[in-house]
Amino acid sequence: MQTVSLTWQQSGEVAVVLAGVGGGLALANDRRPRWVGALCREVAVIATLYGLWHLAGEVSVAGTSRAYARARWIRHAESYLPLPSEHAMQQAILGHPWVIQAANYYYAAMHLTTMGVFLAWLFVRHRERYRPVRQVMAWTTLGCLLIQLMPVAPPRMLPGIVDTGARYDESVYQHGLAVDQLSAMPSVHVAWAVCVGWYVWRISPSRWRFIGPMHSVVTVLVVVVTGNHWWLDGIVAVAVLATCAWGVSGVRAAWRRAVEHRRGTAVEPPEPALAD
Repeated sequence: MQTVSLTWQQSGEVAVVLAGVGGGLALANDRRPRWVGALCREVAVIATLYGLWHLAGEVSVAGTSRAYARARWIRHAESYLPLPSEHAMQQAILGHPWVIQAANYYYAAMHLTTMGVFLAWLFVRHRERYRPVRQVMAWTTLGCLLIQLMPVAPPRMLPGIVDTGARYDESVYQHGLAVDQLSAMPSVHVAWAVCVGWYVWRISPSRWRFIGPMHSVVTVLVVVVTGNHWWLDGIVAVAVLATCAWGVSGVRAAWRRAVEHRRGTAVEPPEPALAD
């Protein structure tokens, strides 16, 4: 499975160019060029996050020698949770090649694609909700990347778990996706999928909005059965997402109150002076 991928340097260059173009178009008098400029600036933000995702694997604060030990610790810690093991989940589908191949494809193709379609949908159809959701997504991604500076091996690198992508020659890591494979904790796949599912469900008025949460569930199952993530990778990712969503909501609410207070103070007429 071939995958088109940019290095973090190339992503940075794309972000700079798009930010420059977007900044220039923001000065236009016509509304349409300004709209295009706003889109360019938003894509620049996504390109920056994509570049940081690649860079995180190259500047880990600890060597990779402990990545496997941390993975074994996670597997041991999960034995105390009421969850089926990754081994058991995978064994349930190994006898169905078409299911495995579909899971491999979903893992490779739907991560960036779904987030891109989701952000485009928000930008075009629900512009007033776009900025806060993009802020949540950006801070969540940065939070996950900071944690990923501590390398953790994915399940497929430990005995007992099959690398389904390698088995069917569908591994994105062998065919063009130049990212560090020891950045399993937390799962950006899960963080983005749950972000999409939650906001699609809350924002969309369509009867088809269940597709958002369904994507979240499918992604969680896919990353586990393909051996790419531990359950705890997803749990921590959702915790980071919830923390960032709460933080963004709180900061925006505090900012609105401060602005309203200043406006109220500015327009409020002065009290009449007391007569002598």
